[in-house]
Amino acid sequence: MVRYSLDGTTFAKMAICGAKCLHSNKTIVNDLNVFPVPDGDTGDNMYMTLKSGCSEIADFESVGICDVSSFLAKGMLMGARGNSGVILSRIFAGISEGLSDMDVADVNDISKAFLCGVDRAYESVSTAVEGTILTVYREACEYAQSRISNKSTVDTYFSDYFDELKRSLERTPKLLPVLSEAGVVDSGGAGLVYITEGMINALEGDVTDYSLDDNSVTVKTDYSKFNENSTLDYGYCTEFLLQLLVSKCDVKKFDVEAFTEYLNLIGDSVVCFMEGSVLKVHVHTKTPGMVLDRAQKYGEFLTLKIENMTLQHNESNIQNRYVVPKSTKRKPFGIVAVAAGSGISEMFIESGADVVVEGGQCMNPSVGDLIDAFKKINAENIIVLPNNSNVILTAKTARQMYQDSEIFVVESKTVGDGYAAMGMFDPGCNSVDEILESFACAMEDVKTATVCRAIRNSSISGVDVKEGDYIGICDDEIISASVDINEAMLSLCEKLTPEKDLILLCYGESVSEEEAQALRNLLEKKLQNIEVALVNGGQPVYDYLLIIE
Repeated sequence: MVRYSLDGTTFAKMAICGAKCLHSNKTIVNDLNVFPVPDGDTGDNMYMTLKSGCSEIADFESVGICDVSSFLAKGMLMGARGNSGVILSRIFAGISEGLSDMDVADVNDISKAFLCGVDRAYESVSTAVEGTILTVYREACEYAQSRISNKSTVDTYFSDYFDELKRSLERTPKLLPVLSEAGVVDSGGAGLVYITEGMINALEGDVTDYSLDDNSVTVKTDYSKFNENSTLDYGYCTEFLLQLLVSKCDVKKFDVEAFTEYLNLIGDSVVCFMEGSVLKVHVHTKTPGMVLDRAQKYGEFLTLKIENMTLQHNESNIQNRYVVPKSTKRKPFGIVAVAAGSGISEMFIESGADVVVEGGQCMNPSVGDLIDAFKKINAENIIVLPNNSNVILTAKTARQMYQDSEIFVVESKTVGDGYAAMGMFDPGCNSVDEILESFACAMEDVKTATVCRAIRNSSISGVDVKEGDYIGICDDEIISASVDINEAMLSLCEKLTPEKDLILLCYGESVSEEEAQALRNLLEKKLQNIEVALVNGGQPVYDYLLIIE
């Protein structure tokens, strides 16, 4: 059939099929990491981000494209993980903005909306790097727009868009030398190609199953656990989307901060933000009626969910079991760190971090994960240590969404950066500028290195690597490679330890204590005037993580 416009139902199916196609190919996307180590997680990040949005639209039927795109974008924002996930969420936020107030969209509407996605994606990063998903998406949108004529249809637009996506992806190694050297294309761009492939399959009617890929089991609520003898210990989890109405308030001057302050007076675990003229609210409260009465003064509900948290608390498979009590006095500073491995997490807690969010390579936390951590800390100012370059943008997005505290994101790119910074933390200091300055100085003098097995043959930075070799990496450069892990480690340390005094040797979940102790003895014997401290880090992916000071 010739399709001259796109409705909400079809767009919802396209998004879901895009997620399904990416899910089927996410391992391929993960493996497109520059270094031959098992830490590629772009496919997982993009899939989990898109799936989070698709879960909001899975049951949409006969709904305008503006509503579908809006719900999709909001769900993706809350589930955004890693740089690739955040950028993907901003692409769809821009598309949603471009499709506002539309029940159906013609070719020109679609093109303008997709170009709006380009603007939002580029705005989401401080420094745009060409040769990434940004370039692939922008060039495809510009090419598809340039091909529009009076004979264009929705199908021809997406065909042109998809063709240029693939061509642009093939060009990414020419724009980024590191891709060319590794012999791979950009992983984020590849993820976008698979998403679009699935969207086109839905558009062409080649899909019959529009269910999301999800292996989770639905837990049936046992209502008998709240009876006439029960007490409401945990209140109600209250969530809604409120469409602000001109007939009830001045939509453009609606005070989100004031509404958030009201929610904090009668509840906790508050998330409150606006997308256009729609207010998103999540709050735990014992008086949901008061929340709804206040909200309805400004608009009407698009969605509404109220769940008894006492029932949730009693369910064996509940995802969030904790309830954070509110303190009457806020402390001046709190610290959230991101780390993987029980031992490394404990290091940050012992150094003064209030909350450690589990995350790192292959397991980037989402925006929602970080916001949940912020809510656990009753502090005026919260400092975030992402400790991974792929988490920094996620942390900055969470900062923009959280209103209850001043959030400061330290651009710590490694666990070593964050650990060195924590070593300079003075809880008695009353100046956030002084704390941040001391963190920055500490990070200048530390090196973080990792050792793990290579998963494919490669030649990078003049170092030949064979599949199964142990490779030592520091500052995005392969320093050593050997079939023997101790030899790779010793060569790595010899090149990194001049003028250094201490190696904090964190061994991962795949290494025994005996093996780690033997390596420690070897390093202390071979490296003069270097103290080697052994820590059971328990980290995944990397056999060893070294913090060198």
